[in-house]
This record gives sequence, C-alpha cells and structure tokens, in this order.
Amino acid sequence: MFKILIAEDDRELRQLFAHVLTKNGYTVLGVSNGEEALAALEQSYYDLIISDIMMPKMDGYELVRSIRESGSSIPIMMITAKDAFDDMRLGFLSGSDDYMVKPFDTKEVVARIKAVLRRCTASTQTETKEGVIEFDNLRLDMNSYELRVKGKVVEAPPKELELLNCLASHPNRVYTRDQLLDEVWGFEYYGDSRTIDVHVKRLREKLEGASEQWNLKTVWGVGYKFEVKE
Repeated sequence: MFKILIAEDDRELRQLFAHVLTKNGYTVLGVSNGEEALAALEQSYYDLIISDIMMPKMDGYELVRSIRESGSSIPIMMITAKDAFDDMRLGFLSGSDDYMVKPFDTKEVVARIKAVLRRCTASTQTETKEGVIEFDNLRLDMNSYELRVKGKVVEAPPKELELLNCLASHPNRVYTRDQLLDEVWGFEYYGDSRTIDVHVKRLREKLEGASEQWNLKTVWGVGYKFEVKE
C-alpha cells in the first residue's frame, strides 16, 4: 500500500484529498505547511508528496528544494492556483515531477498519482540490464534510476531521467513535444507541452560539457532529439 504525504494549508481541501485517496487504497497523512512536511518525512517514509505552493512558514517551492537538496528523489506533485508559465517553471526547477492547477477534477488527480507511482516504481520490478544506456561520459541505469556523468552520480528527479531515457534510447530520432508527453507522462497528463521545455533545460544544465559526441538538440518548430555524432 502506497503512503502519500499531503502538504496543504486549506483544511477542507486537505480533508478532501485524504478522503478521495483513502477510498482509492492509499495511506494518507495531511500537514498544513512545508515545515510540518519535512518533520513528517523525518519520522516515516512516503512514496509520494503532494504539495501546495502558497503555504505559511515554508512554501511549496522551498519544501521541494529542501527535499531535493537532501538527496531524496521521492516523486513530488505540486498543486496550486498559480497557472502562469513562470510559476510552473519555478515548480519544475525546484525539483517537482508534476504540476496541477486548481480547480481540478479528483479523478484526474488519482489518475496522475497512479501514473507517477507506476513510473517511479517500475525500476524496482526488474533487475534486467536492458534498462542501461551508455554513451561517452554518460551512463543511465533505469533499473536503479541512476544517472552518471563522467563517472559521477548526478541527482535528477524521476521525470527527467525518464525523458532522457526516452530520447537516448532512440539516438537521432526527432520527437515532438506531444510525443514526449505521451511517452513519458502518459495519456493521463493534462498539462501544457511547455513542461517538456522546462525538463530539457534542467537536463542540459546537468549534462553540460559532458561530451562532444552527443547532445540534447532542439529541432526548431518540431521538438527535440538526442543527437549522436556519426
């Protein structure tokens, strides 16, 4: 049974989440701000965090940054009334894996939670080496969700690794943003395709200067590809 931590200062919304998710078989703990969420994480393990952005004491951005800086790759969904692209970008840059805008349908929330948990637990269901991709100074092991650049482990959220895996598994193949959304986020995703741009930017920052043999290339007007020199 999956355990979900909800950080939301609106008590009624927090109770709604708890009710819906409990009915769907999840174990849920609700807290009212980021500080309480960090305290809860020190006491127990959770499979997923759902966090509002605007909260007292510690907001969602700071909460996510604190979790990522600790080295944790636990999947995080941000749910907020902020729908501007800059706000979504800040959410992803801080380390979140998904972003939903209020108001939302509870069925959509449940569908997204199932998709995130399915992707993030897939690596524990197999020990095959088929999930390993290697290029010059790059090793991506999707069996353990581990990225190594120049031999060193580079921390990255599950969604970034899944996006890199999709592109690098098919070198020089051009993907549109919609295709990447389907491949990585799945049909349950209802967000904006600009999500891809944010994640690619974050990946490029982590991979910068790793090799001259490959790169994440923008194909203007189309999408992206993992370009490998022949």
